[in-house]
Amino acid sequence: METRKLGKQGLTVSAMGLGCMGMSDFYAGRDDAESEATLLHALDRGITFFDTADVYGMGRNEELVGRVLRPHRAKLVLATKFGIVRDPKDPQSRGVNGSPAYVKQSCEASLRRLGVDVIDLYYLHRPDSKTPIEETVGAMAELVKQGKVRYLGLSEVNADTLRRACAVHPIAALQSEYSLWSRDPEDGVLQACRELGVGFVPYSPLGRGFLTGQIKRFEDLEQDDYRRHSPRFQGENFQRNLKLVEHIEQLARRKQCSPAQLALAWVLAQGENLVPIPGTKRRKYLDENLGALDVKLTAQDLADIEAIAPRGVAAGERYPAAMKGLTQANTPPVSQAR
Repeated sequence: METRKLGKQGLTVSAMGLGCMGMSDFYAGRDDAESEATLLHALDRGITFFDTADVYGMGRNEELVGRVLRPHRAKLVLATKFGIVRDPKDPQSRGVNGSPAYVKQSCEASLRRLGVDVIDLYYLHRPDSKTPIEETVGAMAELVKQGKVRYLGLSEVNADTLRRACAVHPIAALQSEYSLWSRDPEDGVLQACRELGVGFVPYSPLGRGFLTGQIKRFEDLEQDDYRRHSPRFQGENFQRNLKLVEHIEQLARRKQCSPAQLALAWVLAQGENLVPIPGTKRRKYLDENLGALDVKLTAQDLADIEAIAPRGVAAGERYPAAMKGLTQANTPPVSQAR
């Protein structure tokens, strides 16, 4: 397995990680037995980087990942996140809390659910518009001093917030959505990561499954599937985005790979500091995704992909209106702290 470095502090991971969210939440067809088998198969295939969060399944995903991977702790990197707050009585509601007290509370809870003494990579899941990033990262840095966390990360922050965070403590990785149909990080964030020596971890590099070519009709999504509420999966947007997938399928046939492998190969080709974490709960899709590491794109291939999937090509917003405030939010300056 090829490895890549995240940040400048020595964190080395497999060139592709595994996103574990769908094993416990948001997507239909959950099966703990298959998820457990997929986690172990990922280890066998050389994956060392596993991504979860405290809100996935209201903590159940951390428990699942911890239970299965704990016996193999020495050879893997566990990443989890805090900051998004969900109401057990209304799981669709979202809030963000980046207060120093919540940082410490969340870390203790994640350590307990994962069943470990230290978290390798601890992310702020979303920036808190009420708490200066300096305060949040300062509290996270205390966790490093206490030996409860090894490296710090952020998710869905803009370049300015990243720079402010790095002035407080080194940031190993920034995680944001990035794929052929979500290229927002190219608006300064990827450049800032390179300048600051921060690794970049693309989540949903397969467009929440749409870029695999496996989703043909909105009606095929189960009633409890999160994607039914995603603007890109609805109405006219769905049909327009199918056209994009058809073009990707054509290029994939030429490269003798699957559409998913082509899409992942494109992400991997965007820089050595990128480590995508495609999510899956099935072994067969894990193997398919790992096949992308063998797909080498030429300059002509990249040009052809750019022609069919330029920035802004996707129809529809990536999140429902109610959730747009949870991405790329600015935190207040320290001078305006409460």
